[in-house]
Amino acid sequence: MKKKYVIVALLALTLASILIVFTLKEKKVETKEPKKVLEKEEKEEIKTSKLSLVMVGDALLHSSVYNDAYKNGVYDFSSQLEYIKPIIQKYDLAFYNQESILGGTSIGLSDYPTFNSPQEFGDAMVDAGFNLVSLANNHTLDRGEKAVLNSCEYWKTKDVLTAGSYTSFEEANEIKIKEKNGIKYTLLSYTYGTNGIPVPSGKEYLVNLYSDEKAKEDIEKVKDKVDIILVSMHWGTEYQTEPTEEQKRQANYLSSLGVDIIIGTHPHIIEPITYINDTLVIYSLGNFISAQSTNNDYNTMVELMTSVDIIKEEKDGEVTIKLDNLNNELLYNYYQKGSRWTNFKVIPFSQMNASYNSDYQRLYNKYSEVVKMYDKNIEVNPLPNI
Repeated sequence: MKKKYVIVALLALTLASILIVFTLKEKKVETKEPKKVLEKEEKEEIKTSKLSLVMVGDALLHSSVYNDAYKNGVYDFSSQLEYIKPIIQKYDLAFYNQESILGGTSIGLSDYPTFNSPQEFGDAMVDAGFNLVSLANNHTLDRGEKAVLNSCEYWKTKDVLTAGSYTSFEEANEIKIKEKNGIKYTLLSYTYGTNGIPVPSGKEYLVNLYSDEKAKEDIEKVKDKVDIILVSMHWGTEYQTEPTEEQKRQANYLSSLGVDIIIGTHPHIIEPITYINDTLVIYSLGNFISAQSTNNDYNTMVELMTSVDIIKEEKDGEVTIKLDNLNNELLYNYYQKGSRWTNFKVIPFSQMNASYNSDYQRLYNKYSEVVKMYDKNIEVNPLPNI
């Protein structure tokens, strides 16, 4: 009987095993495949900001310039700027050098060699869109401290950034910073001298005389607080198309300090444009408006307007500044000669014709080559009919 029970048990166990195996084969066992983790391609966004900047040269107001603007008992310079205003107003920032000081009519206007000009000219320039003004040049002290103080107080009433001339050491030591389109910028301004007129002792704030030490001190103060540093340099030799060795040395030095754009004035004529490392160097823009005439083949009447885009890129907390879209156009300082010199106008060469100067094509060719003297990749806007 025991054997029978054992056999039955074994048969039952065998049958159960067969049933289990069969059941397992028939049953669909769900197996989970590992989920594919879709890694997001993290597109590191680059935040880009842009400022457009245009620059012109010296506003040197001889008496014939402001007399031409005097109509119906007021100084109105708007007609002198009618060709240039629509261009300037397209830019975020617009620079010029106020060569003859705007001391105003209250102290008496004056011409060469010690200039003083009506403040209404500043009104017209601001109305045209200029908002960066250099006040340090060899004529800053022409009419003494009173004219400087009048000038500085006048510019305080305007929404512009000025540099190079101040009413106190406190003002001079506080480097102004402005911001537009998310880009912080500053303007510094220096002159080589003041035509032999001594700066009053204890009042060195009246005008910034250049020295390597002064420039370094100012730049060190501000370089970690701004994205872009512009430096206006009143330097060089008048009526000379090539920069001096000292200009080149100073340009290299300022570049080594981290200056982004060097804006040269004083020679009254155009000098070349080039890059030193990442620094754009405009050795001289020439005049903007004046009554200088045919000195050395009209060159004081042929001028330069340079523009560039300032691009700020932010990525992973790092900021990169680059300059793009460099553009150059020649300007012509036109006026009619007679018993009085009249009808002053600043005219872009793109709007020139023989009625303004029959020799304008040769002048264009000559001074375009000056601009490109150091860098043949620099371009000058062509004349429409060339």
